[in-house]
Amino acid sequence: MEGMRAGIHPIDASKEYMTEERCSILELSNQAEDPDVSIARARVVPGQTTAWHLLEGVAERYLILEGEGRVEVGALEPGMVREGDLVFIPPGTRQRISNTGAADLVFLAICTPRFTPSCYRDLESGG
Repeated sequence: MEGMRAGIHPIDASKEYMTEERCSILELSNQAEDPDVSIARARVVPGQTTAWHLLEGVAERYLILEGEGRVEVGALEPGMVREGDLVFIPPGTRQRISNTGAADLVFLAICTPRFTPSCYRDLESGG
């Protein structure tokens, strides 16, 4: 990895933002100098379901940190998730997640290669 340099990168929680996908995102690591992976913290409020979407050419993993929910991935039956669960989402596979609990559902979204807006496809509005 030629472009990656050793270092500590402090996280600024004030950079969290709400997406049209109906969840909040805090980018933890997503740099052109490290194209192999991106890591974001996602937060879904109680009762909310994210938009159906897929990532073209990008595999994603959800590592559930807090809360509980129901995840839908491709043709799989919906599955319940909770703290410690890991969800694998192959490239080009439709997905969404619902918060079924009383507290925020918080998870890491780990993408390989790194997430860029050009890979995102909104399946609800045709975007």
